[in-house]
Amino acid sequence: MQVLPVIDLLGGVVVRGIAGQRSEYRPLQSKLTTSVQPLDVARAMRSTFGFTNLYLADLDAIVDRQPNWNCYQALLNDGFSLLVDAGVRDVALSLELRCLGVEPIVGLESCPSPSVLAGIVTANQGRVTFSLDLKNGQPLRSSDSAGWNDAPAEIIRQAVASGVSRMIVLDLADVGTSSGGQTEVLCQSLRAEFPHLFLTCGGGIRGVDDLQKCKSWGASCVLVASALHDGRLTIADLCLL
Repeated sequence: MQVLPVIDLLGGVVVRGIAGQRSEYRPLQSKLTTSVQPLDVARAMRSTFGFTNLYLADLDAIVDRQPNWNCYQALLNDGFSLLVDAGVRDVALSLELRCLGVEPIVGLESCPSPSVLAGIVTANQGRVTFSLDLKNGQPLRSSDSAGWNDAPAEIIRQAVASGVSRMIVLDLADVGTSSGGQTEVLCQSLRAEFPHLFLTCGGGIRGVDDLQKCKSWGASCVLVASALHDGRLTIADLCLL
């Protein structure tokens, strides 16, 4: 199982996400670095843990449709591989990210419909990750959303039918809360029904025990942020996975 470090970007700097309450996000405080600049934070995580793959949640793009292109390029130039949620809602933006060298995430929060998702998957030859965005178990959808089911399990089926083979299950209410997460049942049922999916989960990870728990759910990858910056996860812990 992989551990994928998360960088939340807002106002061009790294912030600490808390329960999806974006108005409450504040600049990152970390034991790894005093900087809030994305490249500095990424380098600190690489230096400490050896990470070269990053999940970047670009809130400037998701909320205001202003992707931090210069940030993506700087990280790529420094040798990082990026999985980026930039609020993709059409084929054009997904291909722009792909051409830059970034793997696009298509989040439920941004994607208008299953048919749009299918078009994005086709245009990217299947190399797209779909994020099932939840908040307290309820799907997060765009204001112009149409065609998505109301039940998370059904949305998963719609995404798979659209050609998705890589999926993130993330409840924003868990982010930064050290709660251990609340998606266990959903992830287990997803893994049982679709064993071929590359499944990523996360949110509220407290330490190595939670990572082991996610592994037992069938997760292929786990998103982690706060536990890395607070020192609750060490390189020795990661070697246990």
